[in-house]
Amino acid sequence: MFPAAVRWTDGEPAAVTAVRAGTMRGSELLLDRVEAVSLARKRDRETQRQGRVFNAKLRTIGIDKDALDYQVRERKEQERKEADTQRSYAADLLRSDRISCLLEQRQQKEQRRLEGAILQFRRDFQQPENRREFDLNDPALLRKQRGGLVLPGLVGEDPGSAERHRRQQEQMRDWSLQQRRELESAKYQQRLEDQQYEDSRITLDRRAVKLQNIEAERRRSVAMATKDFNLAMAAESSERQRQARLQEEAANREEILSQLQGPLLSESLGYGEGLRHTQPSSYKGMSQDQLRLIREYQQQQVEDRQRAHLEQRRRQLEWDGRSQATERHGLLLERQQARFSRQLRCALDRTNAQLASEQRAQKEYLEKEVFTNIPDSRYFAQFNTTSR
Repeated sequence: MFPAAVRWTDGEPAAVTAVRAGTMRGSELLLDRVEAVSLARKRDRETQRQGRVFNAKLRTIGIDKDALDYQVRERKEQERKEADTQRSYAADLLRSDRISCLLEQRQQKEQRRLEGAILQFRRDFQQPENRREFDLNDPALLRKQRGGLVLPGLVGEDPGSAERHRRQQEQMRDWSLQQRRELESAKYQQRLEDQQYEDSRITLDRRAVKLQNIEAERRRSVAMATKDFNLAMAAESSERQRQARLQEEAANREEILSQLQGPLLSESLGYGEGLRHTQPSSYKGMSQDQLRLIREYQQQQVEDRQRAHLEQRRRQLEWDGRSQATERHGLLLERQQARFSRQLRCALDRTNAQLASEQRAQKEYLEKEVFTNIPDSRYFAQFNTTSR
């Protein structure tokens, strides 16, 4: 008999405990106990294997875990490098922002300081009563009005106004003298610069005039040399033309004498027949034999051209006949091919119709006679129940 239940208890199967109990009782055979232990071990191994195979988190069959771990480490290293790059970029941005903020604060501070200095200068040296256009008829009108409003000895009176006004006048006089000296110095410096510019301009003008005179002298010398050369060449050319004209006149006289005294004007057809090549100057026309030969040669050319034309016409007619025969033969072949294609198409249509009817009959047979029992979830539940 097999035990009713097999369980693990404290590191060993429950079957072992049952076997030991059976030994003490002595009611079971040794072979049954060994088979029970073997069966319990197989069931335990199958349970452990199912736990490994069907657990998606622990299953490693068919996976290169070392490669996956290396890819994970490489991905983490890449992410760490990207994070370091982003942090360094952010630090550079923060540093640039701080520098720009410091520069902007410094510029604003400098602007405020400059505006404060301008305001202080205006308060010290550009009071409304000191302006020239305050009152063109009476520049001291504001000062007189203030003196009339404030009684002597009361709060707001300035006892040292006369001394301050005197110092201001002295200061204004010193500033006016200094400005005048600076203006005179600037004018003197400007006169010196103008004088130097004028001297340099005069020097350059003199040098330019000198160079122009040298260039004009050179051009005159070149023009004189060219003129002399042209006169010499003209004289030489005139002399050559005169010599050529004299030689041509002498040659013309000799040619006229030779024509008058020579046999050219004799109008003889036999003149120059003994020569190898007939001279154009002594040619007087063709003889009757030469004219006859030329007419015979022309007649032969006309006959040859007519024979060639007839031969070409015969060949063209023969080629036209062959072309028509080829076209008729091609047309017959096309008609035969079209007839064969129609027959083949009809046979193919009949075959397709027969196959379609057979497929419909087979489908109806399968739906009515074969596929009558449609499987449900209980059919698929019997698969994939073990790890094997």
